[in-house]
Amino acid sequence: MTIEYATPYRRASRIPAEPGKPYFIEKGEGDRAHLFGDLITVYAGGEQTENAFNFFTVEGPKGKIIPAHLHPDTYEVFYVTDGAVRLFVEDTGGEQQEKLLTPGDFGFVPKNCPHAYRMERHHSRVVGVAAGPGGTFERFFENLGVPTEQLGLPGAPVVPPAEKFATVPRRYDVRFLPDHQWRTG
Repeated sequence: MTIEYATPYRRASRIPAEPGKPYFIEKGEGDRAHLFGDLITVYAGGEQTENAFNFFTVEGPKGKIIPAHLHPDTYEVFYVTDGAVRLFVEDTGGEQQEKLLTPGDFGFVPKNCPHAYRMERHHSRVVGVAAGPGGTFERFFENLGVPTEQLGLPGAPVVPPAEKFATVPRRYDVRFLPDHQWRTG
């Protein structure tokens, strides 16, 4: 049995809204949101860690590249547990790289580095952790996407209108780069 809490973001959550409270979450029972073709599940966020880090999963089908973006103050980790994910990154000097990550592979994106990813196989899953002085960005997913109680992928992709990308609050430390071009594959 898991306990449900009311939070500022949801009427029911299995994640307590305040720090300093131990908790357990069964597989898939974190705060979920649909964005693009993916299901994002947050297991720990800024509220629980005093904005030190977050822990989430992103799972989805083979699909299109997620829009290029960067986090001015946040470091991000990509750890692939299922399928395959192509990670595109650019360092602060403008050098671009891409790497196909498969189960057990790890990718690190420093703060202020443009990046994007694309699920390369159906049923791919990434474990993500983000940390930095800018706080955490996990509530960005439900702000740009749609909160859901569903355990699975969205029936149809949730693609926000272009103007919504500019409305994402700065507190989420996500800056989209609509004109960014990847010179790698």
